[in-house]
Amino acid sequence: MKDDGKSKGLAAAERAKLLENLRAEKKTERHSAGPSRVEPVRKGAAGAKSTNAKAFDFGTLPQVKQLKMQRAAADRMGIDNPFFRPHDALAAGQTMIEGRPHDNFASYNYLGLNGHDEVMEAAKAAVERFGTSVSASRVVAGERPFHGELERALADLHGVEDAIVMVSGHATNVTTIGHLLGKSDLILTDALIHNSISEGARLSGATRLNFRHNDLESLENLLAANRHKYERVLIAVEGIYSMDGDFPDLPKLIALKQAYDAWLMVDEAHSAGVMGKTGRGIAEHFGVDPQAVEIWMGTLSKTFSACGGYIAGSKSLCDYLRATAPGFVFSVGLSPALGAAALASIEVMKREPERVAKLQENGRRFLEKAKAAGLDTGSSAGYAVVPVIVGDSPRAVILSNRLLRRGINALPIIFPAVAEKSARLRFFITSEHAFDQIDRTVETVSEEMAVVRGADFDLAALMSRSR
Repeated sequence: MKDDGKSKGLAAAERAKLLENLRAEKKTERHSAGPSRVEPVRKGAAGAKSTNAKAFDFGTLPQVKQLKMQRAAADRMGIDNPFFRPHDALAAGQTMIEGRPHDNFASYNYLGLNGHDEVMEAAKAAVERFGTSVSASRVVAGERPFHGELERALADLHGVEDAIVMVSGHATNVTTIGHLLGKSDLILTDALIHNSISEGARLSGATRLNFRHNDLESLENLLAANRHKYERVLIAVEGIYSMDGDFPDLPKLIALKQAYDAWLMVDEAHSAGVMGKTGRGIAEHFGVDPQAVEIWMGTLSKTFSACGGYIAGSKSLCDYLRATAPGFVFSVGLSPALGAAALASIEVMKREPERVAKLQENGRRFLEKAKAAGLDTGSSAGYAVVPVIVGDSPRAVILSNRLLRRGINALPIIFPAVAEKSARLRFFITSEHAFDQIDRTVETVSEEMAVVRGADFDLAALMSRSR
């Protein structure tokens, strides 16, 4: 287009003057925006600071103020904070808190392998040979033998071609989902799906829709109405839901995903080592071909007494993630102690299936006793996770604290992790619990629940006065 000296009605001189003014404004903005690096804040001509000091005070954030108000309300009610209590022993069926033994129902040590002699010796030997860290990502620093050995063991455990291990279970879901899906895709998640899957979906930019918890008719309705609009569709569920202790109908899920040409992802964080005759998870429980599921996910911090996460599936999937997934390529490799501990834990579990049988027996007993005592256990199937629903957050915290004074450690789950009316205590059952521990705990919970339900307080009103 020819320049005739005019721009949207402005003469050349006017346009030059306008550009000059804009540059001056930009220069002023740069100078008034405060220092670009940490340095003393200079005062202006009038003696006022050129930067608002509150911008550096996180205590002024509304979210932080809300936390402070909640803590103040709890203090007025005399409710101790039940979280972050230091333990003086390993996570097992019993623990030590402030020098006192407690029956422990706040541990993911489902098969009692944390502290197992063989697992400990494997970790020690790995540290002696390789040190405490592999220093960098496996792409940059190379692999150690235990990396490949662990991935082959996990692939065999799930009955698929390959597996890839990462340093965080949460990050495994975030980076995998965030990397595989994009804006032209759809992610369908159970309404009670774990935060890590929600965050992965958010990162991906894909459209995300929830279906009602364990309601496969709700899922099918969403597939029927939306599948044709998107390039790829991922259905994400959990093997055992960590808040409720129930599980989905895997054969029906497979049939649905096949009918609608979707991928299926099953997060086995709480079902690996827990479900199935030998602990191979929900596929073994239902007797289905595990290769009918595209993406198996699991964590190393629960049954396998280490820390980290993994994806198991086809070789093509795992090779692609190894080469391109940000959470793997740009993150340090699993440390020697953790890799060796997880590998040894898998070997012990496969050799001693009686551990899985004992865990399942203990879970059934806890659920049966709790129901007989009139406790609300929701939809729990009685494997490793049994909630006792209290009804509101203050009472859940009070119940937890009262149990602690009676030698029982069970932590509350409160709003916003669950709906306020569904606040609960979660009891994690292990193979190491004895029947008398379970029976005594259920009896004590029932007694204390009666006291807590009779407590008279209104948290909402108290928080309102705290403002």
